[in-house]
Amino acid sequence: MDFIQAVISGIVQGLTEFLPVSSTGHLVLASAAYKYVSGKSFVTAGNEEVFFDIMLHLGTLIALFIYFRKDIINLTRAFFKALKNKTFSTDSEAMIPVYIAIGTVATAAVVIPLKDWFEADMGNPSIVGIQIMITGLLLFFTEFWSSRMSNTTSVIDWKKSILIGIAQGIAVSPGISRSGTTIAAGLVTGLDRVTAARFSFLLCIPIIVLAIVFDAADQLGQGNLLSFNWTSIIVGTIISAVVGYYCVKYFIIFLSKHKLDVFAYYCLAIGLFMFLFFR
Repeated sequence: MDFIQAVISGIVQGLTEFLPVSSTGHLVLASAAYKYVSGKSFVTAGNEEVFFDIMLHLGTLIALFIYFRKDIINLTRAFFKALKNKTFSTDSEAMIPVYIAIGTVATAAVVIPLKDWFEADMGNPSIVGIQIMITGLLLFFTEFWSSRMSNTTSVIDWKKSILIGIAQGIAVSPGISRSGTTIAAGLVTGLDRVTAARFSFLLCIPIIVLAIVFDAADQLGQGNLLSFNWTSIIVGTIISAVVGYYCVKYFIIFLSKHKLDVFAYYCLAIGLFMFLFFR
């Protein structure tokens, strides 16, 4: 893995992990475009590259922790306070960690049996392009559906958390956006835009943590860390964290005022490009 690959991957991961456009799909696109321009493809099969992917996700995880640090602290306090006083029925904020746990279980139920099957498509940019277009159509449908709703709510319940968790699990398929499907699921269930985005980002934290822990443990067990290009890995991770933080910050501001149509058009355009150009 070279330095240019690390920089490009860090930027792509930070920009697209939280936007409803599919970070995995764009990493596939970046790899294919890099190969076309330079004659070399991103190396993705070796132990170093697998570990680098883990570190990129660690970068965007750090971005989430920094941006949502107050929310995480307040939700944790509210949960333990309600646990002590047995006030879950009257404290909606205290229930959010419970709903995150329920959504995480729903995600795992989808991901575990389908992960290997979905990830087999990562080597084919044309197929990934089709799935990015599916993300675009999903965003259009969501906006059409939500525009017909007379009222929205900030109240989350166990049914909504399961549906959003399942949507997150489906997004293991490269090209299907995690944030796009989870926010879309939230909007379809009647949540307002900011609540849907907030729950979407909080929900992804446990899954990213679990993925990092299991993948990192596997890499540590193979004992190859000393041979890795740590300069490139650290640079890519920092870039991923910084870009990811500002992406979350401004995307939530954008979503509070605008619809997802612009991302739908983008997904259709970039997905069609990938389908036609890399066939």
